[in-house]
Amino acid sequence: MGRAFEYRKAAKMKRWGNMSRIFPKLAKAVQIAAKEGGPDPDMNSALRVAIQNAKAQNMPKANIEAAIKRAVGKDAEDFAEVLYEGKGPHGVLIVVECATDNTTRTVANVKSYFNKSGGSLVPTGSLDYMFNRKAVFEFEKPEGFDQDEFELEMIDFGLETIEMDDNTVYAYAAYTEFGSMSTALEEKKIEVTKSDLQRIPTSPVDFTDDQMTDIEKLLDKLEDDEDVQAVFTNLG
Repeated sequence: MGRAFEYRKAAKMKRWGNMSRIFPKLAKAVQIAAKEGGPDPDMNSALRVAIQNAKAQNMPKANIEAAIKRAVGKDAEDFAEVLYEGKGPHGVLIVVECATDNTTRTVANVKSYFNKSGGSLVPTGSLDYMFNRKAVFEFEKPEGFDQDEFELEMIDFGLETIEMDDNTVYAYAAYTEFGSMSTALEEKKIEVTKSDLQRIPTSPVDFTDDQMTDIEKLLDKLEDDEDVQAVFTNLG
């Protein structure tokens, strides 16, 4: 495992541990999936993933069920999924994924966070080449787990690489193989604790501690916004 992996893991833990609106964000993901693909998780793989991720963060069952009911109710909100890209302090590159019922509010807020940090938004798509989109699956290492055998079995379903941290396995595939990997893991009776689509930097960059202080102020602002679902950077 390289430093980039360790940073991604630390950043993820920090994000999920500190976001003040974690349950509303998870509920929004459940709601969007249920509205788009229906309220039955057995027939809606996106909803299964959203529920799985909510449970992994100890979101109460009642909250999950309430989000599904809101999605199919007559007053269900319409959320638009939008993407913003920008350059933050010291040139750090940032991609912000949002789900919002008011894009005017969201873009104004995100733009304000960047501007106040000395950064700015850039045209959407400008940073595509700086990140690889990956489907990432996290699960506890099963008893008798054989890494080589697992890789041989899963390569036909899109597996590209795996990384292990103690007893936790992180399986990476192209984002277009998310569905096939999910199905294959289910068929192997592997209980995935969390899965999502991540943007992994192609050329991670290291920053000094002083620079990181400025960068983290911006990241905290973004991650605390109720419309922001995920934030990705090119931090090394």
